[in-house]
Amino acid sequence: MSVITDVIRVRVPQRTYKSELRAVKIVWIRELIRFRKDRMRILTSVIQPVLFLFVLGSGLNSVTTGNVDLKTFIYPGILAMSVMFTAIFSAASIVWDREFGFLREMMVAPIRRSSIVIGKCLGGATVASLQGVILIAFAPLVDVPYSVVLILGVFGLMLLLAFAMTAFGVMIAVRIKQMQSFMGVSQMVVMPMFFISGALFPVSGLPGWLAVLNRLDPITYAVDPMRKLVFNRLDMTVPGVTWFGWRVPAGLEVLMVLVLGLVMLGIAIWEFSATE
Repeated sequence: MSVITDVIRVRVPQRTYKSELRAVKIVWIRELIRFRKDRMRILTSVIQPVLFLFVLGSGLNSVTTGNVDLKTFIYPGILAMSVMFTAIFSAASIVWDREFGFLREMMVAPIRRSSIVIGKCLGGATVASLQGVILIAFAPLVDVPYSVVLILGVFGLMLLLAFAMTAFGVMIAVRIKQMQSFMGVSQMVVMPMFFISGALFPVSGLPGWLAVLNRLDPITYAVDPMRKLVFNRLDMTVPGVTWFGWRVPAGLEVLMVLVLGLVMLGIAIWEFSATE
């Protein structure tokens, strides 16, 4: 008696640019859906920058001198803070997906792993930028008048910083398998970067060792153009970042953040492609 066994053929779709763009879109939309459903995350991400802006700014304003309200001065730094923390923790979804097995399903899909990384970075950048829009609405409360140039310029800088920080977070998350480890490493790296960047103090007249760290901190080159935009709107000048006495143009600072984000994206793609 012969047994006839049917052979089930599995057809793997051919990879095309259209299918890769669709994969990027799906991962991007998934990040937005997760953000929209996590209302507690939205609330907690706003509370910390608001506390820094109004509590810290109002408290230290009484012990500082000068003709600029401290809340106005630190406002660009708080915008950067809101974006960078939200962006870096958006990358934590990779660690979360790895723990629950969903990442394995994404990695065996007939798409390039670079599409997953790009979708993650675009999703994290979008989420962080939308979070930053809430703080843009607080501008009149710190004596910063609205203008189209200010809103579009600040939003563009936040989007660029969010992309760079999400790529940085993904680069870290690819090598970490536990959420607790990721939180510890990210806090250890991100908090010093934020404080050294000059978000809460002027970058001129710093001690030598702190000035060197400030110039090496990539967040410095995102905070400084934001501060220039705010103070140009107020018809005031603020000492910017200098290299050996030469003031770094805002365009060069933006380019540096963009290049750094693309480099970290490339590293994240390489690491993700090498991960089993």
